[in-house]
Amino acid sequence: MARFRTDCIERPLCICFKMMGHFIGSHPWWFLITPLILSASLGSGFYLLEDRMSNDIEEQFTPVDGEAKLERKYIQETFPRNDSMFSRLRLSTDGNYATLIATSDGNILTVESLQHILDLDFKVRSMVVYFDNQSFEYADVCAELMGSCTSNDILDIIKYSANNIDTVNLTYPWFYSDFKSIPLYLSLGSVKAYEESSVVEKAKAIQVHYYLREDNKTKTDLWLESFINLVSNKSSTSIQVSYSTSMSMQWEFRKSPASVTYLFSITYATAITFSIVSCWRLDNVRTKVWVASCGVLSTGLAVLSGFGALLLLDQPFVMTVASCPFMILGIGLDDMFIMISCWQRTRVLDSVPDRLADTYKDAAVSITITTVTDALALFLGYSSPFGSVRSFCLYAGISICFCYLYSITFLGACMALNGRREAGNKHWFTCAKIPEDLPCRSLKAFGMCCVGGSYDRITEREETEPLSLMFKRFYGPFLTHKFIKACVFVFYAGYLAVSVYGCFILKEGLDIRNLALDDSYIVRFYDNQRQHFSEYSCNVMVAVKHPFPFWDENEQKHLRLCISNFESLNFVNGTFAWFLSFLQYANATDLHIGSQEAFQTHLPHFLELNSMFKQDINFTADNKIQASRFFVQTLKNTTTKDLMIGLRKTAEECPVELLVYHPAFIYFDQYTVIMVNTIQTILVAVTVMLVVSLILIPNPLCSLWVAFAICSVIVGVTGFMALWGVNLDSISMINLVMCIGFSVDFSAHISYAFVSSTKSDVNEKAIDALAHLGYPILQGALSTILGVVVLSMSASYIFRTFFKIVFLVITFGLLHGLVFIPVFLTLVGACGKWC
Repeated sequence: MARFRTDCIERPLCICFKMMGHFIGSHPWWFLITPLILSASLGSGFYLLEDRMSNDIEEQFTPVDGEAKLERKYIQETFPRNDSMFSRLRLSTDGNYATLIATSDGNILTVESLQHILDLDFKVRSMVVYFDNQSFEYADVCAELMGSCTSNDILDIIKYSANNIDTVNLTYPWFYSDFKSIPLYLSLGSVKAYEESSVVEKAKAIQVHYYLREDNKTKTDLWLESFINLVSNKSSTSIQVSYSTSMSMQWEFRKSPASVTYLFSITYATAITFSIVSCWRLDNVRTKVWVASCGVLSTGLAVLSGFGALLLLDQPFVMTVASCPFMILGIGLDDMFIMISCWQRTRVLDSVPDRLADTYKDAAVSITITTVTDALALFLGYSSPFGSVRSFCLYAGISICFCYLYSITFLGACMALNGRREAGNKHWFTCAKIPEDLPCRSLKAFGMCCVGGSYDRITEREETEPLSLMFKRFYGPFLTHKFIKACVFVFYAGYLAVSVYGCFILKEGLDIRNLALDDSYIVRFYDNQRQHFSEYSCNVMVAVKHPFPFWDENEQKHLRLCISNFESLNFVNGTFAWFLSFLQYANATDLHIGSQEAFQTHLPHFLELNSMFKQDINFTADNKIQASRFFVQTLKNTTTKDLMIGLRKTAEECPVELLVYHPAFIYFDQYTVIMVNTIQTILVAVTVMLVVSLILIPNPLCSLWVAFAICSVIVGVTGFMALWGVNLDSISMINLVMCIGFSVDFSAHISYAFVSSTKSDVNEKAIDALAHLGYPILQGALSTILGVVVLSMSASYIFRTFFKIVFLVITFGLLHGLVFIPVFLTLVGACGKWC
């Protein structure tokens, strides 16, 4: 079966890397200085960082080509805004506004509580803001309705006097007054009505809005900032105030990178400390302190070069990219530990170029496999419809390529220079030549500080570290025992069962509040909104996209059937339409509108009486109805995904050409693509990983085991992240794409070492692979976890999610690399003959 060894690529690569290692070992200074100059040059791109920042939430965290964006474009073109007739119901965007929710533990509809709200409302409306050396108030920037600022229904009902609450019988959810129907559910929350009545007994929350014009963003943004400053400490003994604005989420989101800036220094200090400690040897010559330090520096240079190059190329920098350095650090250190392990297996008496050549021959292909798989997984993720995912994948993928480049150049040069020091038997710190053995009559303390350079005289290699011996003498034989193998299979079955269960309970979608820091004021606002205003959901526009004969009774039946279908949905509460109101008006005034001529004759008068309806009809030049719209009120008794998809499906089934839209659909669109896109990306990536493994690992069967490990780790991460409370959204999708590459690393290292082993027995092959790479893999895993563990302290959901998934990836990747894969490889009887 040896003829099936697919080393036609692997063998030439080994030869090339061996030649490269010899050349770098002979000319280390060139490969030390050139990466420093290159990274310094590319790092100049960081001067452009502020200009390249792109943290627009809609642009980065919603599908680029989402259906709702096309729907919004149609609505905006067909039903343009009328700035003098503001209508919250008819906004095609979230609008420009400030809002506050006043809550009370008891009843907020008391004179005392309402007086506090009215006082606060007065302060907001009379607040003076300065812009270009001129002052302005709310009345100067407010959205207008018939010449006056838009008001709040609940305050209008009590006529801005708290005492009037005792004389008004509020009815919920609609309040009827002066032939008007007022949607009180928009203003009152946690309402309790009297038994068998719609009259309000008490409520716990009142929400008021202040809508602004959108003609001068700089000016209105200043007003919104002043609003936040004003209401930030206006809670009292009788009411508690939470608040938000249309810009709050965007402003709060931009604070997230600053919240982890200080964590970078902690991370790199931890990484340097761990690397030095784990590479420390008691031998003052053989210790790898400087190589470990240079390994950390190499990853820093990779981030500097990768980020700088893309910034110079005008690539947008999204906040999610800020988690890349933590990931690159783990990958770079993993490569370093592999290279140090391979260096220690070379002959001490060989020249430095020869030792580095042998190091590259053993390590470079293994590192290449993991780099290619990591980078390809990320570049495949660039096909995502989310801008934040694209930006992360591009920055991370390019940085990984630089990390690989600097590992085989800069780090190799550092190892060569360190090797020269070792060859001269020089002290790691003083670089003074020291004796190999303790001189006669010298103190033991002298030996600890000033002696070194010993090696195994039989093998002519460096002394094996105790942990590597542990893998060879204890862990390897223990893992390959028959009973332990059976236990591993049982353990894997349990792992797989829990993972699959987690996959079935995985939730989709990004909760917009998670984009803000945990201590942000808007978190409290969203909590109050969810608690007190959770019954009613969106008021969705339904556009009739073509000229429709509303006067024709037969055609009306089709439209009424559509409306009936909408209202039959369990999450639809009712319909609000201009043509239904017109029909009621015609019946009440005994008008006959059964012909086109009569309909078009009486409609203008009706619209004069109900001018707001003018915004719901698109007339042609000859006064014919080109398109129109109506509204359906929805409830929050279903998921946002089911709500949007249910409305769209109902519209498609209607014999009339309809379009449904609400500004929130821009964000809901993620539900329609996130799962499909994630699965598609993972499947393509796994296929690519399998091809790479088949090309670079000289054994087809073991390549299949690597592909199996990828799938197994992804299932585990997906399942356990659901159990850990992480949804599938654009943030976790980034990490799952990254997980594809990470999950290859440990299994690929072990599989490559297994098939490269000269042992004949499969158990001995597994023990040999674990002896050679068990310790560096463990080092790499621990360094990666230490690199991201500080993110668990972050106040940002984005960075905590990154930590959770990287922790799961590394844990399960390590479990597969050091437990599952070695056992599975030994149990495939054909593999022993094959290899």
